[in-house]
Amino acid sequence: MVDRFPALAGMDLTIERGESVLVTGSNGAGKTSLVRAIAGLLPIAQGEAIVLGSDLTRFRRAVRRQIGFLGHSTSLYDELTTAENVTFAVAAAGGDVGGVGPALDQLALGGRLAQLTLDRLSAGQRRRAALAVVVARDPALWLLDEPHAGLDAQSRDTLDAIVKDAIRRGRTVVITSHEWERGRRLTGREVIVSGGVIAGSSSSHAAAEADSVVNVPGESTPVHVA
Repeated sequence: MVDRFPALAGMDLTIERGESVLVTGSNGAGKTSLVRAIAGLLPIAQGEAIVLGSDLTRFRRAVRRQIGFLGHSTSLYDELTTAENVTFAVAAAGGDVGGVGPALDQLALGGRLAQLTLDRLSAGQRRRAALAVVVARDPALWLLDEPHAGLDAQSRDTLDAIVKDAIRRGRTVVITSHEWERGRRLTGREVIVSGGVIAGSSSSHAAAEADSVVNVPGESTPVHVA
């Protein structure tokens, strides 16, 4: 039997609706565990975690449908075309597939690239296809884990423009990144994670609304990882 240990313990974090937050920290600090927990992809072993007004310990699957998550893996299918992948992912999450075409065009994946199967795309193009799912769904909460990884300079600039537009439209955006300077230019607050706890936080820009999108009170959320 493998011992289980808390990846996050004593975490105290509140993110207001409409806020943009950069999560930084060294490798293994807990950044990815934090955003995966918020996305409902890791169970909450004890304590309380409220996301979009719902308790993750009770309504994890329901919360997942309301969140756009870009992780290290694309979670797309090699045998489907780019357009089919994005359409399927958006529909499976209950989103409006009418946004698929514009999202593909915005990420330079329209035309011929939209009709290629995923296994024929480059790593950067597959990354953009995964991002297109979030863009097409346009959820209230965007969770982007190292979103610039694998992208060329032009695609990074496109991503930055998309994120800035989402923030202007009142979406809540949480980004983890090793590219701190680029991340700081996009977001209004920086949260530093170390050893599974919040080690520091900068001052935030005014939130769009007063109610919290994410509320993880102190001495909660040990997310157990086998």
